[in-house]
Amino acid sequence: MSENRIDTQRPDAPFFSAYGTYSVGVKTLTLIHKHQIDLRHINGSKANTNDCPRYDRPLVTEVWYPALANSHGEKGLNVVISDGKTRVILKGRAIRDASPIASGQSYPLVIISHGYPGNRFLMSHLAENLASKGYVVIALDHTDSTYADAAGLASTLYNRRFDQLFAINEAQRLNTLKNQFLYGLVDTSQTGIIGYSMGAYGAVVTAGGGLTQSSVDSPWVNPSGLIEAHKSGSKSHLNLIDNRVKTVIAIAPWGMNHGFWDKQGLETITIPMLFVAGSGDDISGYENGTRAIWQAASNTDRSLLTFDDAGHNAAAPYPAPTEARAFDKDIGFAPYEHYADALWNTSKMNNVLQHFASVWMAKHLKSDKSMAPYLNLLPVGNDGVWSKGGDESPKVDHTYWWGFKQFSAKGLRFETLSRKKQKNN
Repeated sequence: MSENRIDTQRPDAPFFSAYGTYSVGVKTLTLIHKHQIDLRHINGSKANTNDCPRYDRPLVTEVWYPALANSHGEKGLNVVISDGKTRVILKGRAIRDASPIASGQSYPLVIISHGYPGNRFLMSHLAENLASKGYVVIALDHTDSTYADAAGLASTLYNRRFDQLFAINEAQRLNTLKNQFLYGLVDTSQTGIIGYSMGAYGAVVTAGGGLTQSSVDSPWVNPSGLIEAHKSGSKSHLNLIDNRVKTVIAIAPWGMNHGFWDKQGLETITIPMLFVAGSGDDISGYENGTRAIWQAASNTDRSLLTFDDAGHNAAAPYPAPTEARAFDKDIGFAPYEHYADALWNTSKMNNVLQHFASVWMAKHLKSDKSMAPYLNLLPVGNDGVWSKGGDESPKVDHTYWWGFKQFSAKGLRFETLSRKKQKNN
């Protein structure tokens, strides 16, 4: 039986994909966001937030965190895969319920937000990798958006931003309670958000991207009217921009190719953003999707990492479990297709994402200036010249991507646009 490893480090993995020096603990929490709009019980096609039914919204979360060195205990994540019924064990390095490190230091917070449908484990390979480098990572099960409870898109489109901000607030609250394992461990003033697909849609909105009027009236939103709270220029949208969020990594963000943003709405983003996409993405779109968002967010410094010819699954999901390979008649395909890419090896993509996410978060959440050379790259990975001496020190004409081994940047692009001057357009 396969171990379904999520911690694979390939021989060609870039430098910062390697795990850090911290032991990692993992713990499950259930957060309750009280008095939220209950979209499942709204009557009619038009909703007014003032008279909608309310409920206490549960958000099951997984928390990865720096743990005491040499911690011992259960390893493995018991997860439901994309068919919504099959349980598998994912093997990584995090230790269940390990004691948090007692250094007296607090660590930046990273919120991870899955796609639709998905669950909190979809990017667990990245969560525990970042935790090993000194971050507290919270991954959410977004109610109404998981494999087990997926409902209409209205809940996802409305709640993503509120879920992400609530998770930050809860981390800040738990950080102050002496009886909680997160006591004194989290620095929410330095928060990053990593979202995939619908999670990235939410992250773009949380970063400050305001929605268009056409998206508010879109047939994707039923009942209509609710996501007016995120409309560009609205008081509600501007009031929810949170200065604790210092950066966002948006992987294949959904919405641009369906008219949910325009240039005006994206100009409200002022925090640095890293976009990640496959150029063959047929769900969120590439030229008219992720790349278009990256180009239009002109009031911030932002970069775009592209996996040439990869599809919507580029980089974010963990490798497909062995149990996902069999055809499932209930869903009409093998669950494998939810995780894998037709051309790219998933572990390869995971390692590249782990590298860039580590560099990006270190720069923007820890103010680590040594990360700059790893982001100052030739736009096309394969254009770099490999020129190193016998001791592996780079020669003057060495221009290959920093942190990458020879030939390992093939098929990758990394482009940067500045708020002051656009380049690599």
